[in-house]
Amino acid sequence: MSSIPKLLKLKDYITLTGTTLGVIALICASIGTRYFVSLGFFLVTLTLGTDLLDGYVARKTGTVNKMGIELDSLSDSLTFGIAPAVLTYQAFKTGTVYDIFLIIGCICFTLGAILRLTRFNITTEEISGYVGVPTPLSALLIIVFFYINYFFAFAYGGLDYPFPNISFYVIPILMILIGWFNITTHISFGEKGRNLYIIFIILASIAITMTILGLTIPTFSISIIISMILLGGFLTCMIFLIYGFFHKDKKEKTKTPD
Repeated sequence: MSSIPKLLKLKDYITLTGTTLGVIALICASIGTRYFVSLGFFLVTLTLGTDLLDGYVARKTGTVNKMGIELDSLSDSLTFGIAPAVLTYQAFKTGTVYDIFLIIGCICFTLGAILRLTRFNITTEEISGYVGVPTPLSALLIIVFFYINYFFAFAYGGLDYPFPNISFYVIPILMILIGWFNITTHISFGEKGRNLYIIFIILASIAITMTILGLTIPTFSISIIISMILLGGFLTCMIFLIYGFFHKDKKEKTKTPD
């Protein structure tokens, strides 16, 4: 049996960097204050970059191997499944019976991510594009939803100002819906998923940029603008995903004989 250092390649160390950020994000969640929850979400956002980078390095260096595939999936389970769910619970918990629904949503979100990654590992047939929503994008949707609320609340009263009431009703439903988005076969995207990839890059860039701006303790106007920009990106992405459902359904109908 080979030693771990001999099995690891450059791209694996990049993956482990993302894993480390995910662990730190969970530690931030355990502290539980809004500042540390925000920091945790920001760290998860950075893991989106390491996830893209390790794949790029693997392809360029020709070091795609079973060790890397398993390691990547295990890391993604933590950074895009477990960490966002725990952070979301800490961000939106109320200390009331309502939290039961939030816990259910967080569990569904996590299971959706883990099941998708597991299915990917055992899938042997060639698939063009994407079936279901990739876990990095599902995590990004939750991150953006948090920061929409974070900056809106910050504009009106700082770190301790409560989130809008509607968000507490929306988040459990959103978590369950995204968990289903992960594993469903009723959503698919075109050849190589180029449009999905472009939307992911744009939304991730907006989220990172807006979050960095938020660290400068923005004014009321800047906070509201950031919140609205993130809301626009979030709604655009959700519309695109819903379109993917109807688009596939339409394609299946056209293939059905008269």
